[in-house]
Formats: sequence, structure tokens, C-alpha cells
Amino acid sequence: MLQMAIPNKGALSEDSVRLLREAGYRCTRYGRELMVSDRENEIDFVFLRPRDIALYVGNGIIDLGITGRDLKADSCADVVELMSLEFGRSRFCFAAPKESGMTVEKLDGLRIATSYPELLRQNLEKRNLNCRIVKLDGAVEISIRLGVADAIADVVESGATLREAGLEVIGEPMLFSEAVLIGRKPELAEHPDVKKLIARLKGILVAGAYAMIEYDIPRARLEAGCRITPGIEAPTVSPLANPDWVAVKAMVMRRECNRIMDELYGIGARGIIVTDIRSCRL
Repeated sequence: MLQMAIPNKGALSEDSVRLLREAGYRCTRYGRELMVSDRENEIDFVFLRPRDIALYVGNGIIDLGITGRDLKADSCADVVELMSLEFGRSRFCFAAPKESGMTVEKLDGLRIATSYPELLRQNLEKRNLNCRIVKLDGAVEISIRLGVADAIADVVESGATLREAGLEVIGEPMLFSEAVLIGRKPELAEHPDVKKLIARLKGILVAGAYAMIEYDIPRARLEAGCRITPGIEAPTVSPLANPDWVAVKAMVMRRECNRIMDELYGIGARGIIVTDIRSCRL
């Protein structure tokens, strides 16, 4: 059986479990179990600290894992990204006190606090900056106020935590991160059970970007309606009891649904309905 590591706590864990459940896998814990076995799909889910997952996978102890791209990079583990999972998005950035006038170039020679020492070291080398790295396990934002560091390098999502600490991002992000599926080798993606897993996950993610739109339209306006909703290959067109009207069904980008509904209504379509798609294969 395959073994797959997923985060044991936090938003990364919740979103990982949700995605896997929607893809048809049994991975829900009812207590503090460290492992849940899905016999039907022949896979064991092992709950580990997100920071440790890349190390377990890189050492060949676990076949697959879900972790953050930032944590994978900081671990320096010998793993590959098999696919991005489109949640847990964040940026790895430098930050300094507001109105300090600090720039990335001025960091040379200063102390920088971080929970991602290796990721920071790699970026400092690229920028030819000689800084002292202060490794902390958490609460990096308070380090400047306590006199431990002059600036920080941390993962930023909304930026609210930085603002509360009186800090602001300086320079461009060093890394754009999100949840990723990782494996020991690229060839693992050709394993039948892994191919099935990836196909299911992609089906869920693609479905989240699309919606199904259905509407009735006068036959004389059908060509115009199909231009608005071309679908993936072509829209489905069905006859109605009234020979002058037809029913149309097509997949559309979710973010464009309201505009499409406005345009369809404007050319005479009626009974326009938009529904969610739980999963799909394109």
C-alpha cells in the first residue's frame, strides 16, 4: 500500500483532508490517530508535522506528501513537486518596521529573524547580502521589538499579522508558496495508484474553476448563445416541446458567470441556471 503524509494540524491539514475526501479518499481522523488506512483505495494516510513531511518523503520513508512549497524548500529534501493544490497560498518576504526607510539592500550586515533559515540563506546568497540569521520557531514578528533582530523574513498571507506588529513588507517576495503534492522521484507519478490520485485531485481543482450553465433560448438566437457559451468542446443543445426554442448546457469559467448570464439574458435567453460542479475530467 502507498503511504501519504498529510499535515497534522492547522489550515493546511483541514484543506488537505477536505480535498482528499472530495476526491473519494477516507482520511478523516476521529481522534488523534497518527494513521488512517483507506483499504478501498489501498493507501495509508500518515499525519505528520508539516515541516517534517518533505524529510520523510525525501528519505524514502513515505511515498507521497502534502506540504507547503516554502517548507519543502527550507527542508532541502530530495523531493519533487508532482502537482500544486491551489490552497494555502502565501509569500515569503522580508519585513521591517513601518516608516523605517529600510530596503532589501540596506539589510546587509543586519540581523534577520526567521523560521525558514535555509530558505533565507539561499536568498541572501543570491543577493550577495551578508546577514546574521536568527533562527526562531515562531512569533517572528515580535523579534524586532524585543531587540533580537533588525528585520524579519517570514511567510505572509494577508499581511494582517505584520500590520498589527507595526511592520511592512520590503522588496519583492522571495518565494510564492502554496500547498503542493510531493514525491521522492518524478517517476512515481506513473504508478497506477498515484496516477489515479493525481487525476482525482485535478478533477476537484478543475471543477472548482468551472460551473455548469443551462438556459433556454429561441432557436433563432442559438448561434449567438453558443458564441457566449462555447463550452469545452461544444455546448450541449437539446430540443424543447416548443420547436422555436432549444435548451443549452455548457461549462463556463466560474468567475465569468455573472457576465455570461447578463449577456445571455440580453439576447433573449431565459430560465438561466448556474450549478456547481463537484468534479470533472477534461
